[in-house]
Amino acid sequence: MQRLFTIVRLFKEYFVLALLSVISLALLSLNDNSQIRTIRAYTIGIVGTLQSAISIIPNFFSLETENEILRQQNVVLTDEVSRLREARLENLRLREMLQLKEHSPFRLVAADVVGKTLDLLRNSITINAGERDGIRINMPIVSEAGLVGRVIATSSHYAVAQLMVNRDFRASAKIQRSRVMGILAWAGGESLQLKNVAKTQDVIEGDLAMTSEYSNVFPRDIKIGTVTHVAEREGGLFKEIQIRPSVDFAMLEHVFVITTTPNPERQALESKVAK
Repeated sequence: MQRLFTIVRLFKEYFVLALLSVISLALLSLNDNSQIRTIRAYTIGIVGTLQSAISIIPNFFSLETENEILRQQNVVLTDEVSRLREARLENLRLREMLQLKEHSPFRLVAADVVGKTLDLLRNSITINAGERDGIRINMPIVSEAGLVGRVIATSSHYAVAQLMVNRDFRASAKIQRSRVMGILAWAGGESLQLKNVAKTQDVIEGDLAMTSEYSNVFPRDIKIGTVTHVAEREGGLFKEIQIRPSVDFAMLEHVFVITTTPNPERQALESKVAK
């Protein structure tokens, strides 16, 4: 008890100040004077502002954690949207290819493009179908858009195809509208040429080019592309005809192999005559 009195004597000024402050606050709260109400309102506003400022400090650290979680969720959602978009596009492509298979008079083997070369003179693709699937050399390759090329090498599970945009590619072709015949070859870049077409033949821009019945490798009436340019060189005997392929080789992902091979009797006879 003596110790308590000692403490009170030592800090009596502080105790008196605290007591007076409590009495003052009590009187202020009980006083309904207009000036007191104004002071009370300002005091509440200041205290509220201080509380809001102080509350930001813990929120700053929680917001950083929430932002990290939201960034992770955004990555996941973006990936899901990308997958759904890709699945939709693939579904559309497969539907078009299914229609091609249903209407084709030939047996078709579906394959995916697993390798592609488009920056050389001998452009080609590699597909995941081979000899075990019945694939043989010189079998034509098509897509829902039209002619792609022909098989030039095979293994048990894979095959390499020569594209139309290859300097060694040749095919017998015709103009659908006028039935004009010519030899299809690559012109370099993204264009094909229809060669050996006389100046008197009827070919105009916009004509559709297709494989002809004169080919021993490609079946007739497979779409090749559209004529984009027709010109006549002075002193020349033939027209200069450029064709834009209907197949976008850069975007090519799925193909069909037509499981037909050249007629050996015809091939032997034509080779014999050529000699």
